[in-house]
Amino acid sequence: MKRQYFINANIIDPHNSMNENGGLIVGEDGKIEAIGKKVNTNNLPSREKPIDLNGKYIFPGLVDMRVFVGEPGYEYKENFRTLSNAALAGGVTSVVTMPNTDPIIDNVSIVDFLKRRGRDKSKINIFPCASLTKGIEGVTMTEFGLLQEKGIIAFTDGIKTIQNSRLMSRIMNSAKDLGSLIMQHAEDYELAKNGMINSGIIATKLGLSGIPDIAERIIIERDLTLLEKTKCRYHISQLSSEKSVLTLEERKDKVQFTSGVSINNLSLNENDIGDFRTFLKLSPPLRKEEDRLALVKGLKDGSIDVIVSDHKPEDEESKRLTFAQAATGASGIETLLSLSLELYHNGSLKLDTIINALTNNPARILKINKGNLSIGNDADFCIVDISKPWIVKKDKLISKSKNTSIEDKKLQGRVLNTFVKGKELFKL
Repeated sequence: MKRQYFINANIIDPHNSMNENGGLIVGEDGKIEAIGKKVNTNNLPSREKPIDLNGKYIFPGLVDMRVFVGEPGYEYKENFRTLSNAALAGGVTSVVTMPNTDPIIDNVSIVDFLKRRGRDKSKINIFPCASLTKGIEGVTMTEFGLLQEKGIIAFTDGIKTIQNSRLMSRIMNSAKDLGSLIMQHAEDYELAKNGMINSGIIATKLGLSGIPDIAERIIIERDLTLLEKTKCRYHISQLSSEKSVLTLEERKDKVQFTSGVSINNLSLNENDIGDFRTFLKLSPPLRKEEDRLALVKGLKDGSIDVIVSDHKPEDEESKRLTFAQAATGASGIETLLSLSLELYHNGSLKLDTIINALTNNPARILKINKGNLSIGNDADFCIVDISKPWIVKKDKLISKSKNTSIEDKKLQGRVLNTFVKGKELFKL
């Protein structure tokens, strides 16, 4: 690989507190050799032809902490190859994959298969999760120690929640002993039973069962109380309500934990569901505008650490059903950055805050050396025109499943190129 020179770029790298106009040099080994304002035309070898980015932005490759891939078992929805291509189109170079496959990622032999498959077919960095419990049934713990030795980055039951408090306490004890990261999808089954959208006026108007926000809060309260006794690495996958954010603010000083929010809950609210739009049937559900604003504020003041795509591909057949029968989830990895930039363009969040929540914070929580542009590291980065307008058309999406929650939405900001280990793997 030839050495590459990029100049005249706006570089944002929260990990290194960098926000400046400058350049980037990628070495022949695909590592970052130099970065920042010192890299300009005056100090480059005269025979080299640098690429002038004319003020476009360079961000570290995004780290998405919540991605569902169809392999093994649901390859017709998404596989490692199609996921990689979709991720690269969105500037995402590292993903944490959920264990909700068929079979479930709950034992060492499946992890071996998954890693082999990921290595052979994926162009991005794959960090697999294993389930907290065997068969995600919420009864018997998986072998954290053995799975971790095989390279499992974290443990979660994905779309399921640990309901049993005694089991959750045991899980936290194990996680504490082994230094494992636990990621919880917070929802009390009894309170959320048969629920499809947020509990309230819209649910009543549409005649659908609602999911009250207390279903989320009660699990968060329980887990944070257990955490006071057993201090382990604990992460709340996705928040959706104002009351949950208030709970975090109250507890932040007493106990250590991290939390995330889906870009869907940051950008949309229950009014967007309109007339039974099943592509907006999500978990956690879209809630009121006040909840959405509280989530934005939570990111702004640091109560919430991470933005995720919650990329959950579903084929057309499982979405084009009645609201009650339709599958839950939306595909969103390739629109994650563009939709996040909307919060910058409308003045809700600073650009640094958004990029930090998509790169540095997830990498820090996962304890991986990704999401930064440090010298000597793999050159995983994306070049972005943050002002470029475009319209989301599902037919143009790269993901195998086209169940986007923002069909026909006008966005501002688009990834132009994505590089992994210095190789350009996506070009618009």
